[in-house]
Amino acid sequence: MASDTANAPRPMAGPWGLKIAGVGAVLPDKVLTNDDLSNMMDTTDEWIRERTGIGQRHVGGSTSGLSVEAAKLAMEDAGVGPEDIDQIILATTSPDHICPGTAPAVARELGVLVGAFDLQAACSGWVYGLVVANGLLMQGMDRILVIGAESLDRITDYHDRGTGILFGNGAGAAVVERSDAGGELLSWDMGSNGNYVHILYADHGDVLKMDGKEVFRQAVTVMQRSANAAMEKAGLTADDIDLVIPHQANTRIVEAAWKKLGFTMEKTAMVLERTGNTSAASIPLALDDALKAGRVSPGDNVMFLGFGAGMTWACAIVRWAE
Repeated sequence: MASDTANAPRPMAGPWGLKIAGVGAVLPDKVLTNDDLSNMMDTTDEWIRERTGIGQRHVGGSTSGLSVEAAKLAMEDAGVGPEDIDQIILATTSPDHICPGTAPAVARELGVLVGAFDLQAACSGWVYGLVVANGLLMQGMDRILVIGAESLDRITDYHDRGTGILFGNGAGAAVVERSDAGGELLSWDMGSNGNYVHILYADHGDVLKMDGKEVFRQAVTVMQRSANAAMEKAGLTADDIDLVIPHQANTRIVEAAWKKLGFTMEKTAMVLERTGNTSAASIPLALDDALKAGRVSPGDNVMFLGFGAGMTWACAIVRWAE
C-alpha cells in the first residue's frame, strides 16, 4: 500500500475476521548453555532444569536486527511484500534506544513506510499487540506485522543465579490480516496491577531485578484469571481449546496454572528448554514451532496467554483460519 494512504480508513465491505497469514522466528547463533552458566555462577544444569525447565538460551544480536529477520520470514511465509503492510507493532522490553522507538528502524530496513510503534507490556506484549492489531483491522487496515523481539542479554547479569539462568534473546513475527477465511479473534482479556511493579524491573542503565517467589505466585494467579475470563467471553471451556501457547517463562509456573485451568501439557506449545525466557518474543517463537510441527489446523481454537513485569497479563483466543 502506498505510504500516503496507509493510515486512511477504508469502509469494510462485509463481515471480516482475523487470519494469521504468516509467521517467522529467529534466535541468535550464540548459545549459552546451563553448563556455560555453571562456570559463571554457583549452579548446575540439573538445578536449572529442575526449577525452570530451561536447558539453554541464545544471546547476541540486536532487537531491531532480530525483528527484521523474523519479519522477513513472516512476510515470506504469508507471500506478501513491503507494499502490502499497513502497520508495524513491535512488542519489546529491550528497545535499541530509550528514544526513538525501535519499530521505525525496523520499518526502514523492511522498506515499509507506514506507521510503526513500540509496545511495552513486557512478556505480555505480543498478545497486547495482537489485540491492538485486530482493532486496526476492524477499522479498515488490511495487513499488520506484529513482532515480539528482545535482546535481554543487555539487561541481564549472567552471574546472578536469580535472573541469569532465565533470560535470552530472540524474535518472532506474524503477518495478521483481515480475512473472510473463517478465522476470528473470539475473545481477549488484558490487565495490569501496578502494585507489583517492584517484583520484576530494570532501571535505566541497570540489569533486571526479580523477586522470584512473588513472580511465581502472581504469574500462576493471573494466568488462571485471564484464561478463565477469555474463555467465559468466548463461551468456551478448557476442553474447547485445541492448543495453548503460553509465555515461556518457567515450566513449573505453567504446570501449576494448568492444574486449576484443566489444560494438559500435551495441548501446550513449549520451546522454553531451547530458548529460555525471551519475554515478548516467547509466544510467537512457540507459535512458529507449533506451526512447523503441524500442531495447528483450520478451525482450531488457539489460546495465547501471556504474563509479565508490570504486572501485566493478556489472553487472546483465536479461531484459526483456513
